[in-house]
Amino acid sequence: MILEVNGVRKEVGAAPDTPLLYVLRNDLGLAGSRFGCGSGQCGACFVLVDGKAMASCDLPASFAVGRKVTTVEGLGSNGGLHPVQRALLAEQAAQCGYCMSGIAVCATALLEKNKNPNEYEIREALDKNLCRCGSHGRVIRTIQRAAHE
Repeated sequence: MILEVNGVRKEVGAAPDTPLLYVLRNDLGLAGSRFGCGSGQCGACFVLVDGKAMASCDLPASFAVGRKVTTVEGLGSNGGLHPVQRALLAEQAAQCGYCMSGIAVCATALLEKNKNPNEYEIREALDKNLCRCGSHGRVIRTIQRAAHE
């Protein structure tokens, strides 16, 4: 099965029903997406599939065939960070950081659709991203900052 991940087409030998998250981490060495709940409820594993944020932990790898998958590692360009990633650092939004890759992916998807979201729209877009450290206020500021960049 051939997958296009972060702009690069790669052949993987995983079974079609293997969760995409496992293929990304184990076969392609992309460890930015995290395993959290295993049922798509926490947001730690979110990746972009054709620009839409999706939980990779319960998505079969075969679903990604013929689609463009972007992980947190692929958000930036030319070796630089994406505006959301830069804003996460500038706002010091992460405490433990476990959830931040999923949040960065969801924030990127939001800003692709809505260049200037209000606070309600940001909260709605991040509704499936759980952060047990309580850094939600900093995350909101991060996305507002990235929107203005």
